[in-house]
Amino acid sequence: MVKTLEDLIGEGVSGRRVLVRSDLNVPLDGSAITDDGRVRAALPTIKRLAEAGAKVVVAAHLGRPKGEPDPKFSLRPVAGRLGELLGADVRLAGDVVGADAQAATAAQAEGSVVLLENVRFDPRETSKDEAQRAELAAEFAKLADAFVSDGFGVVHRKQASVYDVARVLPAYAGGLVLAELEVLGKLTGRPERPYVVVLGGSKVSDKLAVIEALLPKVDTLLIGGGMAFTFLAAQGHGVGKSLLEQDFVDTARKLLDEHGDKIVVPSDVVVADRFAADAATDTVSAGAIPGEWMGLDVGPRTVEAFAAKIAGAKTVFWNGPAGVFELAPFAAGTRGVGQAIADSGAFSVVGGGDSAAAVRVLGLPEEKFSHISTGGGASLEYLEGKELPGVAVLGEGS
Repeated sequence: MVKTLEDLIGEGVSGRRVLVRSDLNVPLDGSAITDDGRVRAALPTIKRLAEAGAKVVVAAHLGRPKGEPDPKFSLRPVAGRLGELLGADVRLAGDVVGADAQAATAAQAEGSVVLLENVRFDPRETSKDEAQRAELAAEFAKLADAFVSDGFGVVHRKQASVYDVARVLPAYAGGLVLAELEVLGKLTGRPERPYVVVLGGSKVSDKLAVIEALLPKVDTLLIGGGMAFTFLAAQGHGVGKSLLEQDFVDTARKLLDEHGDKIVVPSDVVVADRFAADAATDTVSAGAIPGEWMGLDVGPRTVEAFAAKIAGAKTVFWNGPAGVFELAPFAAGTRGVGQAIADSGAFSVVGGGDSAAAVRVLGLPEEKFSHISTGGGASLEYLEGKELPGVAVLGEGS
């Protein structure tokens, strides 16, 4: 049985050092955070521990540095934003587990928060060599007396600050991880029907495993985003310069043959003569994409058809935007689909990643979704039925 944050609080944390693995991998524009959703999601666990008198040491990553310090991937902007939300200074250690991290954690007062620098600045964090990861985990363990796993967005990774440290410190599941697992459990258990899944994003290859896992369980699967063009090609349509995974056309055709009663693909698309916000655009039927143009969003008839399916749903899971929502001319599809989910009254789960970002960037009403996940990849792997190493390890010591 997994021990929880509340178990740890019950044991008493005043004056104890608690290492919290959070997911603070926020998008940046230079040094400005463009979406602080993950910082806000991490806040309750950090705040709960600080208010109970713990000396909170937060570990997190940002982006994909190449195993060495890189100023553009520093967590400094995150430390600033976390401090603002907590209403208290958050000291950023100048390294991961080195002299500055040791000094910062040694000097902590009860209820204070130290953020370690980007854990991926240390190549051992993501090493495939278990001995190297274990070595880093042992150094994390010198900074704390207990470990709380609260970064759901990384629990599908076997990494030092996620998995290995939980094997050397008393380990507990944070509130965010527990909430995510509870919600996703409803999707894999007995979801209320009709159960509608909306999948978007760029590639069929990225979503194939979850498509195959979900199709036997769902009533309707709505396909949007760049991946839709592989399905349109499988139907015999020309897709112009649209994103196409030629190697997966036969796979898409097989899925359509076997589950054509469940799979709904776009009937019209917004096309452009180039990938740019100021490109020439047009809306055409899915079978009439000009040879030199590319599809960058689903069209209004598709949004209407998707919305009709969503309106009748009791459960909706959404992962992946319907189009290139970051560019204004191609945001209407994602906005329309997202609004339909928000308005549906269904138990609705937004599966993290770009979908969660789209909700905030497009100004969709967050409160009208039942749950907005912080873990895109972790959510998908859970729904595929895969074991999440960062969760499984929490039960090893019990």
